[in-house]
Amino acid sequence: MADWEIWVVIGVLCVATAATRSSFWLIGHRVSIPPRVQEMLRYAPACALAAIIGPDFLIDPQGGLQFTLANPKLLAGLAAFAFYVWRRNMLLTILFGMIVFTLLRVLHVFGATP
Repeated sequence: MADWEIWVVIGVLCVATAATRSSFWLIGHRVSIPPRVQEMLRYAPACALAAIIGPDFLIDPQGGLQFTLANPKLLAGLAAFAFYVWRRNMLLTILFGMIVFTLLRVLHVFGATP
């Protein structure tokens, strides 16, 4: 690929990125989204977050599902969920989940050595 072709590709990608990211500001006020679609879009961030976090909780490094008590991520996630239901505080939930996860990993590391 010649140098000028690389620069053309970079330029086209810059224009495409700017056009897609600025389209909401440029024509957003002219497009009306139906209330039902707006209601459905309210759940999009939660769904995206679940899609990111779910596999991290359940899939081990080898790619298999791990529903056992030896999975510290799953246990810490369940503990954090229970803590959130009890306290309804997101910052404390994050801290609690990280503390539980760290303790489980430390206990696993020290428990795994003979």
